[in-house]
Amino acid sequence: MTTARSLWGRIPLRWWRRASVLIQDAVLAAALFFLAFIPTLSVIGAQIGDLPERRAGLVATALVLAQTAPLTLRRTRPAVCLGLIAAAFAAHQALGYATTFASLGLYAALYSAGAHLPRHRRTLPAAACVGYILLAVVLHRLGSPQTAVDYLAFSFALCGFWLLGHGVRVHRAREAEQRRLTAEAAIAAERARIARELHDVVTHHVTAMVIQSDAAQFLIPSAPEQAGQALSGISDAGRTALTELRSLLGVLEATGNHGPARTVTDRAPALGQLTDLVEQARRSGQPVRFTEQGPPATPPPDVRLVAYRVVQEALTNAMKHAPGHPTSITVHHQPERLVLTITNEGTGTSPTLSARLPGAGGGRGLIGLKERVRALHGDLRTATRPAGGFEVRATLPVQGRQD
Repeated sequence: MTTARSLWGRIPLRWWRRASVLIQDAVLAAALFFLAFIPTLSVIGAQIGDLPERRAGLVATALVLAQTAPLTLRRTRPAVCLGLIAAAFAAHQALGYATTFASLGLYAALYSAGAHLPRHRRTLPAAACVGYILLAVVLHRLGSPQTAVDYLAFSFALCGFWLLGHGVRVHRAREAEQRRLTAEAAIAAERARIARELHDVVTHHVTAMVIQSDAAQFLIPSAPEQAGQALSGISDAGRTALTELRSLLGVLEATGNHGPARTVTDRAPALGQLTDLVEQARRSGQPVRFTEQGPPATPPPDVRLVAYRVVQEALTNAMKHAPGHPTSITVHHQPERLVLTITNEGTGTSPTLSARLPGAGGGRGLIGLKERVRALHGDLRTATRPAGGFEVRATLPVQGRQD
């Protein structure tokens, strides 16, 4: 039993799908075949020859089967299906057998060819037209009372079923293309968010590492213990950066898989982790004061992530442009919004240090944050303080995106 189950499990999924399609179409073919022998349905069908009726026999039954059985291949081999059914229909008409319900298989084959034919979409209709003209000539030679107008009208009906299938094919193709474009846009948007995350992670942690390494160089001769703390801070910042980068790379890889993709917000930090940013900045020599007001709430992951990045970017800019100057962070929890205020009391930028910091003066961080805050229907404002320093104020709705 276990061996049988393992063998069934090894069968590719596409084979299961093809078998399912064949079974469904085989059921249709069988139903059409048996309905052909119900007397009340004998008047329903496709008829063009109108020759003197011949008594049905074994050949007529075989032609009925030939007009229905190929429908089993109508989606997997639509050209073969149409060719076999059209030949059987032509023979049935030329031999003068009575109309049966099975002749509707020709309409189903034409629709299927229009909807499912993957290639030769011009060659097959041309061949079908030639075959129909030959059938009309043969029927005329056999004494059919039909006129050219009758043959032309019947050809319009045949073309109608082909065009119906073609229209369905075009509609499905457009829907598939729309789904593909939507999926690509979603992946591109997610990768853009990941790129912003990478910018925030690398800029913040590398900035802290550069500041601590510069401080350690000056402290080693005079204060070995403090220098050791600075080196320990560099190690911690490096490990944190590697952890976040691995997580982001995992999300980036997931966007290319067929399974449910993880998103950046799946790993959104909690607001309580802001204290980790504060402690890291303090170890880098940046005096930071952290205050929370109001009862703490639990916003959605996207709000928590943006709030975390706002504080992270503000601290990064403070360490780059005003190292050593006091920085204040206030988190105000309100019923419908979260207000973050980060102020720095610096009086200017340290040119020597800023020149050595990665991305100093690039300005991409705040621009990206403004876009992310606006996406949540929030507001981000930055301004130079009259008494010196800089202020960043972000207002985020606690319910997140409201599309």
